[in-house]
Amino acid sequence: MKTFTNIIQKTNLYSFFFLFGIITNLHSQNEILPLWNKIPDEINTPDYNENEVIKEGRIQSTSFVTIPTLRIFIPKEIKPAQTAILIFPGGGYSHLSMNKEGSKIAEWLNTLGIVAFVVKYRLPSDLIMKNKSIGPLQDAQEAIRYIRSNAAKWNIDPNKIGTIGFSAGGHLASTLATHFDDKVYESKFSISARPDFSILIYPVISMENAITHKGSQTSLLGKNPSQALLDAFSNEKKVTPQTPPTFLVHASDDGAVLPENSINYYLALKKNNIPAELHIYEKGGHGFGLGAKDTSQFWTIALREWLIDNHYIL
Repeated sequence: MKTFTNIIQKTNLYSFFFLFGIITNLHSQNEILPLWNKIPDEINTPDYNENEVIKEGRIQSTSFVTIPTLRIFIPKEIKPAQTAILIFPGGGYSHLSMNKEGSKIAEWLNTLGIVAFVVKYRLPSDLIMKNKSIGPLQDAQEAIRYIRSNAAKWNIDPNKIGTIGFSAGGHLASTLATHFDDKVYESKFSISARPDFSILIYPVISMENAITHKGSQTSLLGKNPSQALLDAFSNEKKVTPQTPPTFLVHASDDGAVLPENSINYYLALKKNNIPAELHIYEKGGHGFGLGAKDTSQFWTIALREWLIDNHYIL
């Protein structure tokens, strides 16, 4: 009888730990972490409030972000030494496309066995930042430092942490890739902010008037930026041999962000002998996300192969 009781107790214990594991995973799946204890160079503006657009129970977009966060998406199957990707949604540095270029991307990355983090970064504003041109970069640097410092918590390989950015989020991702060593704030983490790889989807890369996305340029740098400021944030000019390997996607008929942004960045990567892959699709326009029509819908297949070839997924 004692043996039977012990079996029941052990069974209940195993059930408890199994259920606890499920609950913990579900909690992590929906966990949203604030990025900062104290936001650097913050200006307190009481009437500056975040504005979320919610449809069918999901946040579609948000603007006037004051509190940057990381939303964690954990794959169903937990493996050791997993790859992680930080997601920077686009929106012209005036709003964030949190669903199409955030949550949906994270859920797709989870199917590849990748831990995903949707970064809700602050949008440049003189009302809440002492220097709005570096505010988003501060968030991006701190996000990757935070994740790398806590990699063991999510079974992440600290040497397999990459980024994916869309449109203006692609500008932020490429800024992180080329300005990861810039000292734009005091971090409590003494660890590198360099991504191990970058994925840039119809990205804004350049701030040069001939090819930039004017809305992104104005939001980030102001109405009449100096040439020095344009040069500093034209990331095709900032590529070095330390810039991480990069996968780029653009559509030839993108009328909002010209494909020259991706082309010029690719050429700079090539010049510096950095592994890079560029896909220019004939059709697709701008903002196609995971791909709804035309040839742009196949970029996820190409990216999966690139991730396999570079040993980021099996």
